[in-house]
Amino acid sequence: MQELYADVIIDISAERLDRTFQYRVPEEMRGQIETGSVVEIPFGAGDRTVRGYVTGLGGETRIPPEKIKDIGRVLTDAADADANLVWLAGWMRQRYGCSMSQALRTVLPVKRRVARRRERYLVPAADEETAAAALEEYKRKHFAARARVLEAVMEEGRLPWSLAADRLSMTAKVAGALEEAGLIRIEEGAEGFAPSSGEDRVSLNEGQEKALRQISAGWETDLAGNFLLYGVTGSGKTEVYMALIEKCIAMGRQAIVLIPEIALTYQTVIRFSHRFGDRVAVMNSRLSEGERCEHMAKARDGRISVMVGPRSALFAPFPNLGLIIVDEEHEPAYESEKSPRYHAREAAFARGEREKAVVVLGSATPSMKAYYMAQHGAIGLVTLPERAGSARMPEVSVVDMRRELREGNRSIVSRELADRLQQTLDAGQQAMLFINRRGYAGFLCCRGCGKVIQCPHCDVSLTWHRDGQMVCHYCGYTQPAVRICPHCGSSHIGTFRAGTEQIEEEVGRLFPKARLLRMDLDSTKGKEGHAKILSAFAEHEADILIGTQMIVKGHDFPDVTLMGILAADLSLHVADYRAAERTFQLLTQAAGRAGRGDVPGHVVIQTYDPEHYSIRAAAAQDYEAFYREELTYREMGGYPPAGTLTAIHLSCPDRELLEKACGYLALFIRGQIRCRGLTVLGPTDEAVAKIQDIYRKVIYIKHADRAVMSSVISMIGRYIAANEGFAPLTVTFEAD
Repeated sequence: MQELYADVIIDISAERLDRTFQYRVPEEMRGQIETGSVVEIPFGAGDRTVRGYVTGLGGETRIPPEKIKDIGRVLTDAADADANLVWLAGWMRQRYGCSMSQALRTVLPVKRRVARRRERYLVPAADEETAAAALEEYKRKHFAARARVLEAVMEEGRLPWSLAADRLSMTAKVAGALEEAGLIRIEEGAEGFAPSSGEDRVSLNEGQEKALRQISAGWETDLAGNFLLYGVTGSGKTEVYMALIEKCIAMGRQAIVLIPEIALTYQTVIRFSHRFGDRVAVMNSRLSEGERCEHMAKARDGRISVMVGPRSALFAPFPNLGLIIVDEEHEPAYESEKSPRYHAREAAFARGEREKAVVVLGSATPSMKAYYMAQHGAIGLVTLPERAGSARMPEVSVVDMRRELREGNRSIVSRELADRLQQTLDAGQQAMLFINRRGYAGFLCCRGCGKVIQCPHCDVSLTWHRDGQMVCHYCGYTQPAVRICPHCGSSHIGTFRAGTEQIEEEVGRLFPKARLLRMDLDSTKGKEGHAKILSAFAEHEADILIGTQMIVKGHDFPDVTLMGILAADLSLHVADYRAAERTFQLLTQAAGRAGRGDVPGHVVIQTYDPEHYSIRAAAAQDYEAFYREELTYREMGGYPPAGTLTAIHLSCPDRELLEKACGYLALFIRGQIRCRGLTVLGPTDEAVAKIQDIYRKVIYIKHADRAVMSSVISMIGRYIAANEGFAPLTVTFEAD
């Protein structure tokens, strides 16, 4: 029988992840050992017994076989969080074609000694009347930071310093001023679990109770379960999450809640802090390395029970994980853009299956992948079809901007939207204007008929380049840019050039007395720029908020009764097979911001393509209609979820070498077409072909069977590893 060898790491830390040692697997242990297994091994000259983690198995050795020692024993009863994470790294290596060290560095938190600190808290020091008077004075003098912090302390009673600093942009100077004025005092508190008072709980309605029962049933089986919680905007999905987390904690287990970074608002943090006190930790990109290490140490040691954060929070080293929630699961933020190019949804399913944890995907606009899985019985489908409480879905109007142009209105703002803005301002209510700039200036669109120049081979738009060429970034098809619309003959053809600043100027001209706030990449560059703008809007410091997609991500403003969506069809024509899906999601999420309070809301969608199925479905808030039509197109093109698609991204500072390597790789892949039935597109330039002097290309592979695709990825990985010519290149795999 051929010998079997295991790669073992003995100390899991960032500095030593590449140091694996090879050990022989004794015959009696075969079948007991897999990636992630915890083993005891003899180590060093004295053969002292240490604990290690298996990162891989194989029949080849890197050193003479006589120098390889045997594994001592398998710790089959070891309840080890690191073992589960090592297993997850092995799964990612196989699924996404990355190296084991890349996967380990992604899933394993860095272990460093961090000085434990005692949390400081802001607590009220003045009576309610004095504090209220001071708050009004701060607002009158436009001391926004002091007013924001004081109001939060008055509401919360005991506000953690870290939360105020992170989510309210509080500085030591602001805290000092409030303390000196006798309005607050700063206390130190020991770490520990702060029991919830229960006062902030909301009684679940009938639909929420039913959803809770359906998902909770997953814990009653040995395999737990995966679920899609599909609920319309404002249906109360968060309350269901809270109830599930409470059940999970009551069982002595822990929970992870994934939220897109941009949706980690102060409101979100406070809701979780109210319910779970010091048992919850919140991760975000602005934490220092020391703070991140401390959060992970708390998870490992059992000092917290809930971890909330973006996709990296998925790797919290909980010893007894029972629940993973992926909120707004349709968001692109859950896809990693560097190797391993994993999707948090898939990694959550893998970890949940390994640790027998319930996994819940939540969205008002589920991804095609998630809904397809639910429709085919791969995961459970739980629905919340109505808004919670008395709130009603908003009314929606669709404005044809082609008609506006024909009738002489060349403004960015349609006549209907202008009229409704005036009515909203007269009523003392608030409005949001969302410009859909995803795909900005990337394609040529006719303002006369609304048609976009598309690739004749791939059913995606051609990308316009400054050199006058239009290129398909799937197959490489190229043609000169057109000046006259080939569909209707109009000369009104070009790229959409209106941005948030131009809209702010136009709205300011139309409504000179309105108070405007703009939220885009430029206006949010400073620390906590998002939070400051959103907080100011929530406090009625502005009547109209103008912004890009960052204003439509889960925010809840009860006084917003009008949402205007400008250039709704821009994202329809991005060179991506998911363009219609992402357009529908954006428009539906944007529409969901209106009418969340007691006053009914209205949405105005401005578009040059009002007949497109994604815009019709978004206007009707009809997900099922969109899903059915979009799936037909996916099935015709062999795109996910009807088929599988893998992108191979290659980059190199040497353009000639990159071209040569791409040619060899494409030739090798095409050699597999006959026996495996693959469809290969490219190689072609990436949508952005050069970044910081690094040239970038991509090859796409399509196949109906995921198992075949996985074997192809492994085969390509071995081919690349065996050819030294690929060494200077960076090659990553992105699976659908």
